[in-house]
This record gives sequence, C-alpha cells and structure tokens, in this order.
Amino acid sequence: MTWIRLPSPGRGLDLSSLDGVTFRKIMTHPSEFKNVTALVKANVYFDGKVVSHTILSPDGSKRTLGLLYPGTFRFDTGAPERMEITAGSCRARLPGDPAWKAFAAGTYFNAPGKSAFDIAVDAGICEYVCSFLPEEAP
Repeated sequence: MTWIRLPSPGRGLDLSSLDGVTFRKIMTHPSEFKNVTALVKANVYFDGKVVSHTILSPDGSKRTLGLLYPGTFRFDTGAPERMEITAGSCRARLPGDPAWKAFAAGTYFNAPGKSAFDIAVDAGICEYVCSFLPEEAP
C-alpha cells in the first residue's frame, strides 16, 4: 500500500509528480440513514457467512447494509455497485484486474453492472454499505 503525506493546511498539493500512484478513496461513511424503509427479511448468502438488509430511500435509491464473515465469496452484479467498507477490512478482486486489493474501513470500491467480483475476509467481520448506482450510459 502506498501512503501519501498531505501538505499542511494552506499549501497546495501538486499531483503532477505522482504518476503511477494509486489513490484509495477515503470516505466518511454515515452512521445512520434517516427517513428510509428497512426491509425486515434478511438477505442471507453463503450459508450465513454474508448477511445484509435492504434499505430504500425516499428518492428511490436502494442500499444494503451487511456483514461479511471470514471466507471468499463471488458476487454477480446487475446494476453498478459501490461497496463502502464501514468496519473491519476485506480484499476484493474486481473485473478486469487479476490482483486482489485491500480495503479497510473508510474506503470503497465500485463494481460495474452486469459483471462479477470476488471479495474475501481473512479474519474478523467486515461491515459494509452496498449502494446500487444508476445504470451506466451506453
């Protein structure tokens, strides 16, 4: 993993010298979603090693809040998805990339629609929010 030191407040950040550096997007994930509908029925996969609940927002968007227990899992996607890791950590192998990449709490990855990705938890529990994104334009 590559760590990048950010400049002190008030100084500019010159990205021109950072060719080839991979940036991981850090998120401040919400601790709650207000005014949503939570579906009581759990989504249970892989003999209970992946469990989530669906939440529906007033704007029509859909998310799942879930737990991944240790193991390696493959998920097919219909729509594009954003997987935000909210606690714990995992590794993911995304379409078109043979390498596994690590994701810790506060990071996310996107998976394209009509594809599949692999996700693995080596130890502990990984908590996530999966947002189903609008379809990509052709």
